[in-house]
Amino acid sequence: MMPKQKGILVIISGPSGSGKGTIVKELIQKERYALSISVTTRKPRFTEEEGIHYFFRTHEQFQEMIEQGEMLEYADFCGNYYGTPKSYVEEQLQNGKDVILEIEVQGALQVKSLYAESIFVFVIPPTLDELRSRLTHRGTEDECIIEKRIKRALEEIKLIAQYDYVVTNDVILKAVSDIHSIVRAEHLKPKRNEIWKEYTKGDDH
Repeated sequence: MMPKQKGILVIISGPSGSGKGTIVKELIQKERYALSISVTTRKPRFTEEEGIHYFFRTHEQFQEMIEQGEMLEYADFCGNYYGTPKSYVEEQLQNGKDVILEIEVQGALQVKSLYAESIFVFVIPPTLDELRSRLTHRGTEDECIIEKRIKRALEEIKLIAQYDYVVTNDVILKAVSDIHSIVRAEHLKPKRNEIWKEYTKGDDH
């Protein structure tokens, strides 16, 4: 009987408006994936639900989680904290699930220092103009916040070299297929798929 292969931590980052959230929603329709739900101190948008999209906490509650060592990573963005609870991620990986973390670059680099064998994917829109258009048509933020997000996007893009893969999100389903193919290919690498070791048992040469 083949041993259960441990899951892979899949880090997905990209500018706000790149469509990474939509990509993640499509990916988790596949049984092999588990989504790590982030904790945030920002107020929920009208379509968001507690425990489904985020765990919404106060700044004081978030700070306590940091002090208790309960966060895998966390970051401050536009005056609010975002972070990943550690226990859920570890449990799902041991159960063979590929765990998706949709997090900002700052948080991703924190994870990289702890989980170096994770897959790091940066999602980028086809053009900067397209990014601005998506943010504007989203209708959830004023012009000041949009400009901050554009500026932040340009800063994040400079760090793409820290990632393993870059996926351009022009057509959602193609971007989803690209990321799924990346994960499947990573599972076939010798360091993750150790079935080959069965062939060398008892081999003294």
